Amino acid sequence: MGCYDCCVRCLGGVPYTSLVATLLCFSGIALFCGCGHQALTETERLIETYFARNMQDYITLAYLIQYFQYIIYGLASFFFLYCILLLAEGFYTTSAVKQTFGEFRSTVCGRCLSTTFIVVTYVLAVVWLLVFAIAALPVYFFYNMTSTCHTIDVLSETATSINQLCIDVRQYGLLPWNAIPGKACGMTLSTVCQTREFSLTYDLYIAAFAGAGITLLALLTYMISTTYNFAVLRYLGRKGIGTRC
Repeated sequence: MGCYDCCVRCLGGVPYTSLVATLLCFSGIALFCGCGHQALTETERLIETYFARNMQDYITLAYLIQYFQYIIYGLASFFFLYCILLLAEGFYTTSAVKQTFGEFRSTVCGRCLSTTFIVVTYVLAVVWLLVFAIAALPVYFFYNMTSTCHTIDVLSETATSINQLCIDVRQYGLLPWNAIPGKACGMTLSTVCQTREFSLTYDLYIAAFAGAGITLLALLTYMISTTYNFAVLRYLGRKGIGTRC
């Protein structure tokens, strides 16, 4: 066998769908966790600087942000290990590998393993769909804030009622209702929107939202590949190609 034939057979044993899903999952989780972690830190700084004067007003929010950051650490570790397992399962069950190594025995354990991965991946996809929706909330908040600031800038030279245009973070549950000031209005709000902290936080939340979408796409791709692998194993089992565990 020549070097070319050997390379072709080796490349033929690569589960490309699982490999693409793994790359998507790694990039999506890295984007979501990295940007999300920093965005939470910047959010706490914005609240502390512009919307709360008393530390007791945002101490609960600070604890929640800290807990969410710990959850992000766990998510990054879990998805890294789970993606590696799914990629290994793809190498194990792909039809290209079966053709490369000759006769392959479909075992009961192999089919049970594929079934487990399908169920777990489906549950993760449903849960991550909720995470994807939640990740859109801060993007909506900052978009609303940016739109209000744009309106203030447009009306600043022609209207005297721009102080009635406000963003009240207490309405979003970020601060208690007795927090002072709890909101920013008029030119004060416009000044906040022009700060580097605001622009950075907005961009980070957009990146985290994009990362959540990429991760969701990766999970859906995993569902397709694991379902296909399971169908192949069931087909081999019905053909009687080995049923031992």
